[in-house]
Formats: sequence, structure tokens, C-alpha cells
Amino acid sequence: MIERIAGATHASLTEGFRWDVPEQFNIGTACSTEQDQEALALVEVVGEQIRRYTFGDLTEQSDHLAGGLQRLGVSRGDRVAVMLPQGLACGIAHLATYKLGAIAIPLTQLFGPQALGYRLGDSGTRVVITDPASLELVVEVTRDLDGVDIVVAGGQPGGEHVTLEGLMEDAPFGFEAEATRSEDPAVIIYTSGTTGAPKGALHAHRVLLGHLPGFELMYDYFPREGDRIWTPADWAWIGGLFDVLMPAWFHGRPVIATPKARFEPESALRLMVEHEVTATFLPPTALKMMRQADLPDLAHSLRVIMSGGEPLGGEMLAWSRERFGVDINEIYGQTEANILVGNSSAVWDVRPGSMGLPYPGHHVAVLGADGELAAPGTEGEIVLRADDPVVMLGYWNNPGATEDKFTTITGSDDQPHRWLRTGDLGSVDEDGYFWFSSREDDVITSAGYRIGPAEIEECVIGHPAVAMVAAVGVPDELRGEVVKVFVKLADAYSPSDELAGEIRAHVRARLATYEYPREVEFIDELPMTTTGKVRRSELRSARRAPKP
Repeated sequence: MIERIAGATHASLTEGFRWDVPEQFNIGTACSTEQDQEALALVEVVGEQIRRYTFGDLTEQSDHLAGGLQRLGVSRGDRVAVMLPQGLACGIAHLATYKLGAIAIPLTQLFGPQALGYRLGDSGTRVVITDPASLELVVEVTRDLDGVDIVVAGGQPGGEHVTLEGLMEDAPFGFEAEATRSEDPAVIIYTSGTTGAPKGALHAHRVLLGHLPGFELMYDYFPREGDRIWTPADWAWIGGLFDVLMPAWFHGRPVIATPKARFEPESALRLMVEHEVTATFLPPTALKMMRQADLPDLAHSLRVIMSGGEPLGGEMLAWSRERFGVDINEIYGQTEANILVGNSSAVWDVRPGSMGLPYPGHHVAVLGADGELAAPGTEGEIVLRADDPVVMLGYWNNPGATEDKFTTITGSDDQPHRWLRTGDLGSVDEDGYFWFSSREDDVITSAGYRIGPAEIEECVIGHPAVAMVAAVGVPDELRGEVVKVFVKLADAYSPSDELAGEIRAHVRARLATYEYPREVEFIDELPMTTTGKVRRSELRSARRAPKP
């Protein structure tokens, strides 16, 4: 843990830091069994209902669920998909899976059938844990998959599917967690691909330990006495799961859970006030919505806000200090390696527009065009040394993509090291601050979601009117970017607003709701390279701002 020392600097914290990763480690036991069993762990807010759970409750219920899953046939290495909103069921589903030595697959309930079916099929999911709201979709998708059991949290007993509650009741007494190694796989988090299907970043149990230095500093020395944390971010994403939930439980602090998906600025403020939230992760879109809203002037307990996904700029940082009296610590990371660079206003100066400084333990650098680590001020690809517990084991069932993600570079110690390539372009200044330039690939960042164009294009091309398509991101004041598709129509079709609406609806019904194209532009020909690839950069340079 990063100790809170008066007069500490980034240099003093970094130079004295050493990773302490034990040979054996299990996220499930570390975040429940090994905690003070009487301490508050979770406050679940569902409308007017408030339910409180201790770490003892987490331990008991996750042990029962692990035993029930084991009885269902789940064993070490099996994949368990968790498709649930924030709340107790989601939390214990993760803890139980880790305790079994199985591999959790967090999935958002925003997915449509095509997006969900690909991830379940690619991962070889053994069990899907969901709720009645998503049951129909899960049943539809799993009809085409062999050997997948469905477990329903809050489902009706005696129905067609096993209920989570029934599974727990029927579990044998006395579950003993698997003695997993820190290097054993624990979780697959899918990230959208840019030139192909989405890829599953496979992380080991050590990934939680790799998050801790950045987690502790981005929340200005978390945990402090009385800390409570909340985020509107879905626990299906690495931001919700490992920027908030699991690190907070590892530190024995309570998390506020709000299952509702839609973010409402005034409701968010009142929730933070009523539940005495001290630390929060608010994505840029949420912060912009709060700034636009006419929020009441309520006394609050907030001491720090964290944000990430896109640069906020000096105006937003100043607004936070004026409105809430606290700083926003921006962070940078990826699904493959998270919370690498960022800010900690309690320790070092925040430079608006900068990505911040590398958190202790993370060796981050810039790779120049010559294949060598670049000097300060030189733009290149941001890279991370791979001997780091936060770095993924690799892409699930995709050795080719894994190989492309890593490279060998001689470091400042004149020794060759394996480095992870982020695909992000930037530079580092003389003081060690990193500055983001652009993506090297075609990923679209919208409302904090990272969207690969390939999955969208594959879906759009399934519409009978579409002959060719290319997806790009276009600027949007609230979301940063939104998806726009350029469509070449098949011969029998003509452009129209009605057809554009059909194409939007076609995508929205099959992929995630945040992936559908908010703008459709019909085009006679797509710009192509001599090798037959779409020149998305040319489309981006000619793009128009989306309609309101």
C-alpha cells in the first residue's frame, strides 16, 4: 500500500516502490474472506430500498454460490459469464468465480444478440449468470451454443432455469477456495477490435494487485478513514470492476451500488450526499452532464473525483474545484493494462491537458519511429514494460493478436525487455508528464466506451441495402465522439432518411446500445488503398459534425 507521508513526491514514491506479488493469490478470498467480517462492504440502493451487506455476508454468500456452481459442474478454468447490473448478485458472482479458480467474463446488459453471442461463443462460456431483465436475450443467444447453463439471479423458483438463490441453498456446507497462483487466469474482459472481431483480454489474479498503486493515488491516498466509493460505471467494464469495486473491497471499504443504468445528474448528486460518498469515478460524459445541469447546492462529503477515457481540459478541472471544492484526478489506461498514468493532486501538480505521471511500479515510455525508446518531446507510441502485474496474460484464443500487442525493446538499463504496445500516440516532457496525441488505430471513444469499427461494420453489412460500409468517430460535445457510418448502397436501393433510420435500428438491435451509428451518410464510393482497405483517415478528415 502507498503510505501517506508528509512531503512525499512522485519521485520519492516511485524510486522506493517494489512490487510485492505473492506466489499464491486469489481475488475472491482477498476481497471477502480475508476482510473484517463485521465491516460494511456494500450498500445497494434500488429506488427507495437500501440494503446493507457486511464482508461476512459477502464471504458466506460467495462461498455458497461457489459451492453451488461447483455442484453444477463448474471447475477450475471454466468460464462463467456475469451479465448483471451493479449489486450484491454481481459482486458475489465474481467472488465465487474467482474462489473456484474459474474465469469470470463480465458482460454488460447493453449488449444485443450479435455482440453477446460472439463473446459467449468465443470464450466457450460454461455458465451465464443473469437476471430476469436479460433472460430472454440470453436464452435466445445460447440456443446455438452447446453446454451452456443459465443461472438467474432473482428468478422464479421451480422455473425452467436454475436460480442463483436456489443454487446457493443447495450448495454443500463448507466450501474451500482453490489455492490459485497469482499468475493463474481470473477474468476475460472483451475490448472491441479495430480490424477484426472483439478480443478478450485475459488477466491473472495478480491484476488486482497491479491496480492498487494507481487506485490508491488517483483517489488521493485511498483508503482514508470513513472512505466510501461509488461510480455510475457498469461493473462489466474494467473501469467499474477494477477502478472501483475490487480494489475498494481489497482495502476493506464499502462500495455504493446503483443498479439503474441511466445516469441522472441530480440523482447522482443526491445519492453521493445521502450515502456520504468520499471518492467517486465519474466518466467524462457524466461530468459534462452534471456541469450542464442546474444542480442544487447540497453539502457533500466528496474529497476526490477520478475520471478517465478522454481529456477533460482546464475548464472542467476548474469547474470541479469551484462546484464541489475537490480536484478531478484524470487517469490513463487500457483494458489490456489499466491505470498506468495519471494524477494525484495530493502528491504532484496537475497540468491541465496532460495525461499525468506514471503511477509507481509502471515503466511507461514512448517508442520512436526508429524502434527505440524516444527522447523527451518526441512523439511516438506509448508503451509499457510487460513485467508488470497489471498487464494481461494475452488475448483469449488469439496468439497472433497477442504477439502483435507486444514487442522487445532495449530499456534504459541497456537490457532487452518485453513491452506492451498501447496503440496510442503521445510524448513525454522533461518532467516526466505524458501528453496524448491520438490513436494509432481506428478505435472510437464515445461516452467512455472504446468502440472498434470492425464489429459495427460487420453488423451494418448484414442489412440488405448495404453493399459497403466504413465506421468512424465524429466529434460530439457531450460524448467526445459518436459513431458515424459511411454507406455505399446496393444497386436496388436509394438514399433516404427512412433507410438511414433502418440502418441505425438494425445495429442498435444487435450490438450494444452505445455502438449504434448516430449519423449515417450515403456515399457513392468508399476511399480505398491499393490493397483494398478502407482509408478511414480520409473519411475522418472530411467528416461533418453530427446532427443534434
